[in-house]
Parts: sequence; C-alpha cells; structure tokens
Amino acid sequence: MGNVQEKPPGSIGGVSRPDQTKRGPTENRSETKGVINGSAERIPAPQLLVMDESYLDAPAGGLPPNLARIKNEGNSLFKHGQFGDALDKYSQAIDGCAQAGISNPEDLCILYSNRAACYLKDGNSADCIEDCTKALQLQPFYLKALLRRAMAYESLERYHKAYVDYKTVLQLDTGVQAAHDGVHRITRMLIEQDGPEWREKLPRIPAVPLAVQREHREKPASVQQAQARAAWASQEEARRKESRLSALKHEGNELVKKGHFQDALHKYSQCLALKPDECALYTNRAICLLKLSRFQEAKQDCDSAVRLEPTNKKAFYRRALAHKGLQDFLSASGDLQEVLQLDPNVKEAEQELLEVTALLRQSLMDDAVHT
Repeated sequence: MGNVQEKPPGSIGGVSRPDQTKRGPTENRSETKGVINGSAERIPAPQLLVMDESYLDAPAGGLPPNLARIKNEGNSLFKHGQFGDALDKYSQAIDGCAQAGISNPEDLCILYSNRAACYLKDGNSADCIEDCTKALQLQPFYLKALLRRAMAYESLERYHKAYVDYKTVLQLDTGVQAAHDGVHRITRMLIEQDGPEWREKLPRIPAVPLAVQREHREKPASVQQAQARAAWASQEEARRKESRLSALKHEGNELVKKGHFQDALHKYSQCLALKPDECALYTNRAICLLKLSRFQEAKQDCDSAVRLEPTNKKAFYRRALAHKGLQDFLSASGDLQEVLQLDPNVKEAEQELLEVTALLRQSLMDDAVHT
C-alpha cells in the first residue's frame, strides 16, 4: 500500500477550495460558486455552530473576572459529570486566590466545598474531608460542606463523626432528606457496633446558633430546596398523624379489654377523624356501640365498613347483631348467612343464625296471631 497523503484543509476530493477568509467585503459570504456537470450552481457555505459561553463570564461572588471564569468552568464541568476536570478548575481558582492575596472567606469556602464534591464523586473520601474541614474553618456551619463531609465519613465507616455532621445539617435545614436517611442508616450501624449505650460514645454535637439558623432559613431557596422542604414537611405530617393514630387505636383496644366501652368509643371516633377510610376502625367502634345498645349507630358503622371492604366478615357479623338488637331478624339472618358463605367455620355465626331463625319464626307467629 502506498502512503496516504494528507489533504490540506479546505480541499474536497483533492481540489482546493478558495479560502473564504480572503474574500472581499462585497463578496457574498453565505454562498460559494462551484461547477457541477459543467453548470454553475450556488453551494451554501457550511453553517458554524457557535456555543454560547456567556455564562462563563457571570459574576461569582467577589472573585475577580479571571478567577470567576475558572470557577464557572468548573461548575459546568461538574454539571456534565467531568469531575476530574472540574477538580482541576477549582484547584486553579484556589491557587489563583492565594497568588492574588484574596482571602474572602465566603468565596474560598465555596471553592473548597466544590472541590470536595469532586473528590467525593471520585471516591477520594480523605481529601473530601480535608477540603470540607477547610471550608468549615472559613464558614462554620456551611451546610453543603457539612453534608459532604458526613457522606465521606460514612464511606470510611467513621460513623460517630458522620452522625454528628448529619445531625448538625438537620439543625440548619430539616428538609435535607439525605441527612435524615444518613441518620437512620448510621443509627442502626451504631446500635450494632456499640450496643444500647451508643449515644454515650458519640462526640458532642455542636449547637448551631439561632442567628445562623435564622440566616440560613431566610436565604432564598432554590426550586429543588423548596420542593425538598415541602416533601419533608408532608412526610413529617403523615408520620405524626400515623403515630397519633396508632396510639389512639392501642388505647381504644385496651379500653375495650377492660370493658370501658364509652371511653373506647371516644378513642375510635378520634381515630376515624384522622383516617376515615380504615375499615377496622368502623368495626371496632361498632363493638362499643353494640355494648352500649346503640344498635342503629352500630349498624351505620358496619354499613361503612362493608362499603370499604365488601367481604369483611366482622362487618357482616356485627351488623347482624345490630339488626338483632333492632329486632330486624330477617336482615340479621341475611348477614349471618353472608358470614357463613364467606367462611363456613365461624361457629359464632352458626349459633347466632339458629337463634335469629328461632326469633324470626316466633316473630312471624306473633304477627299472624295479631292479624
């Protein structure tokens, strides 16, 4: 094979194109003349894609323009997953600050924290911790540095220090889900590692001053932060409601065991105010109403339970008892037969059906006599 000769730039098929940069000012730069099959045609010039890099010149805190541009380049690289290149940019910016004698704590804190994020992404937890610590020396209680250092500590299994940093983050912002998740994970680890006295082995958790907490809360939140806080508030409200519901239900069950049906009735009513679509709450309250001979209300609760769960045996059985109390023996018989169709082994339903059938027969006989 012969040597392949490299074609000079601007050539097509070995024929050089006129250098467009040498055209005169009156020449049409959007088109180039060519000859195809002996006829002259106009060939559109290739369109050049111009990247918008104006964001690189955006202000970055109090950094001078040359260092602000380097930092912005680092941010862009990090955003696109180029963590090693982003790390180099942040290092250049940090070195540039040292050479220019810039010691603005806020700007340097952000640069160290950003570089720490790169270390964390690349699995270099030790250098991440070092940079986060430098950032926190410049700006104590800087949330991002605390969170990144906590993650780095956790990856190195330094759980006590990770726990402290996660808890400090939550003093600043209870909406940081990553910190909540970290606390839950590490709590399990420490219980396994240190036993029931695990809290006694923790380092002191620093108290974030109220002024710092207030300053953090008053900062304008990004869309993501606002969504995270709203989601956390919703989860926390649901958790509190579920905890309250569980406590009330337990209290109601204990009162039923003791025969305190009026008090239990009140507890189940509170439960239903919190969760009106739980079938078991209606059947539980129906027991109390039956014991208090409030048969019509018991029937209504069983009706609600059946609507929620059309195959609920307890709802049919207790409604049968309510019908019996209302002397509607025919309806009681129908509900008991429904129970036995769902489960033929319910002995109580068999016994009640015999009794209700006898009462129904007697009732029909009495009606016939009166007629």
